[in-house]
Amino acid sequence: MNAISDTRGRPLQDLRISVTDRCNFRCPYCMPAEIYGEHYEFMARPELLTFEEIERLARLFVELGVEKIRITGGEPLLRHQLPRLIERLAAIEGLRDLTLTTNGYLLAKKAQALEAAGLERITVSLDSHDDEVFRRMNGRGLGSERVLAGIAAAEAAGLSPIKLNCVVQRGVNEDSILGLARMWKGSGHIVRYIEFMDVGTLNHWEISRVVTAREIIDRIDAVFPVEPAEPSYHGEVASRYRYKDGGGEIGIISSVSNPFCGSCTRARLTLDGSLVTCLFATGGTDLRTPLRAGAGDDELRDLIRSVWRARSDRYSEERAANTDLDGHVKPRPKIEMYHIGG
Repeated sequence: MNAISDTRGRPLQDLRISVTDRCNFRCPYCMPAEIYGEHYEFMARPELLTFEEIERLARLFVELGVEKIRITGGEPLLRHQLPRLIERLAAIEGLRDLTLTTNGYLLAKKAQALEAAGLERITVSLDSHDDEVFRRMNGRGLGSERVLAGIAAAEAAGLSPIKLNCVVQRGVNEDSILGLARMWKGSGHIVRYIEFMDVGTLNHWEISRVVTAREIIDRIDAVFPVEPAEPSYHGEVASRYRYKDGGGEIGIISSVSNPFCGSCTRARLTLDGSLVTCLFATGGTDLRTPLRAGAGDDELRDLIRSVWRARSDRYSEERAANTDLDGHVKPRPKIEMYHIGG
């Protein structure tokens, strides 16, 4: 294995692969319904990487140091025959962890097949325990019953530990912080609270809408005392806290109030084959064109290596300098969330 590092000494360890830009939700912080309506034209199938192409590139990334792969979207469970891709990726020698992030709406029917194909863990987006808030936040008016059934099916299939992601927005769902903690404490599942981030250009982000990690922890600690826990591995995104009574743990992802750019080890492969080196990137490097033009493994490997070695991204650390007194980030083009994956 030929591990590589970027200009800040950050190794390439994680790869997030987006497999579709389609989604059955219209969460305002990702795919607002007023923009992504029923007539919106998503990417045509020939433009998407095939499973064979994804597997080939994933193998090259693993040869360069990647140990963990996460499948994302859009909603990845909408990709036809996804377990076939999982099976291919699970067979890559040297890959230590294969997981997937989903909104959970289709999970109940697919959890067993995903586990049988080799998926190890799963993360489910769950922005509220309150069904009314949940319906409003998913932009479709869909209830949480099917998501909760999907979580139960994933647990029964052995896709654990299950992580539950909640993007916290002031004035929207901050009252769900304690509700989610109460709902899942002692279950073995890990709720991860995510500060509202300015991913893409469409979610009307303002600093005033961010509920900080400190506030989230203080709210929980006042009712369910917690204490910091050591990271599970270098570059872990979430800061871990465990309940003092032994009721499990929670995670906090604090990209706004406490950026973790200095330990970021994640590369992203978009659904159309671009290598992107930051969640807040303005663009990426095209791997699909040389791949389909007949480039050999050495050529593709060298291209990936050169991109990562030149990487200097630190957007979250720079955000404060780009935010005006009213809490607005100075406009700049960024890849949209549904295209790059979480």
